[in-house]
Amino acid sequence: MNKLSEIKSPISSELKTFNDLFSKTMKSSVPLLNIITNYVLRRKGKQIRPVLVFLTAKMIGEINQTTYTAASLVELLHTATLVHDDVVDEAYERRGFLSINALWKSKIAVLLGDYLLSRGLAISVETKEYDILEITNEAVKEMIEGELLQIQKSRKLNIKEEDYFRIIKKKTATLLAACTASGARSVTTDPDMINKMKVFGLHIGVAFQIKDDLFDYEKTSITGKPKGNDLQEKKLTLPLIASLNKANKADSKSIIRLINNKSSKKDTFQKVYDFVHKYEGVKYAEEKMIEYRQNALEILNNFQDNKAKESLKALVNFIVERKN
Repeated sequence: MNKLSEIKSPISSELKTFNDLFSKTMKSSVPLLNIITNYVLRRKGKQIRPVLVFLTAKMIGEINQTTYTAASLVELLHTATLVHDDVVDEAYERRGFLSINALWKSKIAVLLGDYLLSRGLAISVETKEYDILEITNEAVKEMIEGELLQIQKSRKLNIKEEDYFRIIKKKTATLLAACTASGARSVTTDPDMINKMKVFGLHIGVAFQIKDDLFDYEKTSITGKPKGNDLQEKKLTLPLIASLNKANKADSKSIIRLINNKSSKKDTFQKVYDFVHKYEGVKYAEEKMIEYRQNALEILNNFQDNKAKESLKALVNFIVERKN
């Protein structure tokens, strides 16, 4: 049993039921839509978001129909944002497979994302789970604001550390916070418990994004070269921001100029990689990630000990130790 399977073990039966229900949720009377959604369902990834919903609910109380609704909502929202992101980024691969826009073009991909969002709204109305809808709707607003803020800052390459954390809290962490908050809300009305789990989700969301950003400064096993994916879109992430803050002005200006003129520099990624390691940007980012992990783990100390809680702890550690 791999680490993630072990983490999921306290909710394995609930996840199986959820996957069956979620497949039915995606069904449509339009054959083309069913072909596309089946393609999406076969490449569902790690399912960290619904796992967070179910583990949170099971740690606090008993999983119920509201929990399934909450898990469906966050998974529909997450899938829709991935599809839309691939269109915006003109990405033709997702998790090693062709993206929806690569196979069916951007127009269909955008419409699929819209369809998934509409299914989420429909489920909320049909089940009258307005509290859960409010939590997820807030996440949608925050995610859009985060994306726009990142675009604004990336154009001028003037992202400061506080901007970076504001962006990733909105873009990434807010959805994980919606998972844990809605999971808690599905089994309790205690505002203190719900808020604690929302903050827990924010902490692990920040740690999750920092880990993703650190992957950019690892050398690939195939080429031995740094990936540099974020630099292609002029996204300044924490390892680079920290290094720019620590470096002397001449080195910082040189790196910013290099990123701006990347089209004429074949070795841009390697030079930025060397710069970030020279000024210990990776080390700084790792320390911040561990800090957020510890904050998340401390919140769990407020809750009763059980298998779901142990799995949540293991999931926090998995997020910062994962290899992809």
